[in-house]
Amino acid sequence: MTRSVIHTADAPPPAGPYSQGVLGGGLFFTAGFGPQDPETGEVAETVGEQTRQVLRNVEAALKAQGLSLDDVVKVTAYLQHLKRDFEEYNAVYGDVFAQPYPARTTVGAELYDILVEIDVVAVAS
Repeated sequence: MTRSVIHTADAPPPAGPYSQGVLGGGLFFTAGFGPQDPETGEVAETVGEQTRQVLRNVEAALKAQGLSLDDVVKVTAYLQHLKRDFEEYNAVYGDVFAQPYPARTTVGAELYDILVEIDVVAVAS
């Protein structure tokens, strides 16, 4: 199987030894993106603002591969405060993704100074 990686300046650079996204077997897998603004490095305060920025970062990685959010089939989201922040996160998520929605898993996780992280799997035709 051949695989290829993408890199885009429109999303935050990797903070370690991993790629922003990898194409393999007809699927495109993104890394888990946090809410850092790729130009300034700044992180918003609220989970809603962070979710919106995370999804912009995910969208930038998809775009670098010639894909869009409409190509996403699976989303995994991690929330620092699952019970407290789920409703606000879910409202932004519902504004960004269109029906039919991708499959999704949302879990609580110990995150490093951020409130939300999201990775996706998209079909690359």
